Amino acid sequence: VSEIAEHFGEIDEVLIADPAFPQEQAVVLVDTCHDHGVRVRVAPSTMEILMDRVEFVPGQTLPLFELKPPVFDGIDFMTKRVFDLAGSAFLLLVLSPLLLTAAALVRLTSRGPVIYPSQRPGIGGKPFSCFKFRTMYEGAEREQHELEARNEAGGAIFKIKDDPRVTPVGRLLRRWSLDELPQLLNVLRGEMSLVGPRPLPQRDFERLEEWHRKRYLVLPGMTGLWQVSGRSELDFDELVRLDFLYLERWSVFLDLSILLKTIPAVARSKGAW
Repeated sequence: VSEIAEHFGEIDEVLIADPAFPQEQAVVLVDTCHDHGVRVRVAPSTMEILMDRVEFVPGQTLPLFELKPPVFDGIDFMTKRVFDLAGSAFLLLVLSPLLLTAAALVRLTSRGPVIYPSQRPGIGGKPFSCFKFRTMYEGAEREQHELEARNEAGGAIFKIKDDPRVTPVGRLLRRWSLDELPQLLNVLRGEMSLVGPRPLPQRDFERLEEWHRKRYLVLPGMTGLWQVSGRSELDFDELVRLDFLYLERWSVFLDLSILLKTIPAVARSKGAW
């Protein structure tokens, strides 16, 4: 990719014809070409993850498809923002008894603040305070380096089952994803969306490779394809693949579908650590 970039002033078009071309390199190459106004065409089966924004190129001896740059603005995203505002306000009102109960349980069973404002990268990698009910004992972050060897998530993400830092009430809240309900306030503030790639902790963000950061082209979400496809049971590469699929295939109807699937996924509590 770096060798191609050196010749962007001389290149009008890039063709990806190798079906075995590495996925991470293809993502970087396509994005870099579009940033420089260079057209990208691919042979069939080259990149399943990018095939939703292709246009067939007629009159070629080899069947080719041209990749169009993704669009993340316009009337659809205005509709998404209106839906986020209405949906988060409605859910805060309806779920207020549950929110108050969870807050009381956190306050009465362990020392520390009820709400934990975790610093996480948002759209464009800009950090924001992601609100969660506190599920760990005070000082838990200072103990994380001692638990690194037990990391079960792989890749850039840190997650372990039966984390000793989690309180009994915190374990219950995590099982049903109730600890994330305060993020409805983040949605109201325009820092998050109801649906989108999940915001990773700053520690995990700093360990991402460059091609992973495409997931920060849009607002992070309270739920997404990751949450309805296995949650913490997925490995990191699968998580990134699902995020990219969401970015490439985004629509209002996809958001509605994910929201509806989130309810049974949370009810089953499968993959929640």
